[in-house]
Amino acid sequence: MKMRRIGAVVLAGGLLMMAAVSAQAASGTSALPPPDPTAKNLTPYMIQLRAFDACLVTQSQLMGTTREAVHTPCSCYAKGTVNAMTKDEIQAFRETGYFNDSARAKGYDFIDRCKLRRPS
Repeated sequence: MKMRRIGAVVLAGGLLMMAAVSAQAASGTSALPPPDPTAKNLTPYMIQLRAFDACLVTQSQLMGTTREAVHTPCSCYAKGTVNAMTKDEIQAFRETGYFNDSARAKGYDFIDRCKLRRPS
């Protein structure tokens, strides 16, 4: 199963990597960083927090606004995406620190539903 990250969000020297987790979809699979060992034992709630944090950073930059201004839509995105993930998608995230293809598709759906911007 091919893994892609959502967004090019890497904070604090690689401690936060999202596939929507992050929170936006990457256009390709080349040059992905190595799996994130800190993701190994994350609960779905912790994955949701990572997705939310990544969304705040990415969307505030994409929209040219503050993190506070995108708080509610990023909460919508993170909760919706992670709640829609299957057990296999959660496990794939734990193994890599990225959303796999099927979870990434769900992330795109929630980017649209929550009125966020898709990265170009």
